[in-house]
Amino acid sequence: MGHSRQRHSGEASGKVVVLDRFRSGRSLSPLRQAEAYWLALGGEGQVPRRDQIDPRALENILAHSFILERVTRRGARFRLAGDHLTDLSGMDLRGAPFTALFADDARAEAGAILQRVFTAPAVAELRLQTPKVPGAPVLEGRMLLLPLASEDGGIARALGVLVSDGGGAIPPPVRFDIGNRLLRPVAAGAAQDSEAQLATPAVERASSAADGFAEPLPDWLGPPHHLRLVK
Repeated sequence: MGHSRQRHSGEASGKVVVLDRFRSGRSLSPLRQAEAYWLALGGEGQVPRRDQIDPRALENILAHSFILERVTRRGARFRLAGDHLTDLSGMDLRGAPFTALFADDARAEAGAILQRVFTAPAVAELRLQTPKVPGAPVLEGRMLLLPLASEDGGIARALGVLVSDGGGAIPPPVRFDIGNRLLRPVAAGAAQDSEAQLATPAVERASSAADGFAEPLPDWLGPPHHLRLVK
């Protein structure tokens, strides 16, 4: 595939994720930008805190970005979601479960992957595609999930990026199957999952206009490319 690289997940399934671009040649740079920023904040083998995330550093990929809040061992809801996700889903995703982006048959696997992101903790990259329907186009997608630590060291948030190819080819709501995946555990010494925090995810300090970011979102995050906050 030309310039594409493949990496193995290291799991028993032996699934492989193609990371660099779609088959059409479209770049996956939003995923690479988000991961580079996340790595720069956390340092080697560390998970950055959610309040370190500054939306200005991700300004050019905000439409593809989202923040998840963990609510069960294998469940999370969207706290913030960019316009690209809204366009795919056909609805405001604030408060919606993470699995709302996935086809029924893929939701259990999506939940298992999400659990690994929070508990290992691990970085997850998913290669997605819409279910094959006779006479209908197949839409490809790539997703990156990056764990975020809270002030007490627990992990109940994740920064995500979703990029899809051939937007508009399928009317919303678009639901994805998981073609393959890559899970990369964060090195030892990183923040670990907090069951206490998971048990009471809603008991936190009063949220600002952009809870999970370093400071309130500025006015320039208004339409057309903005993130939506769960109240």
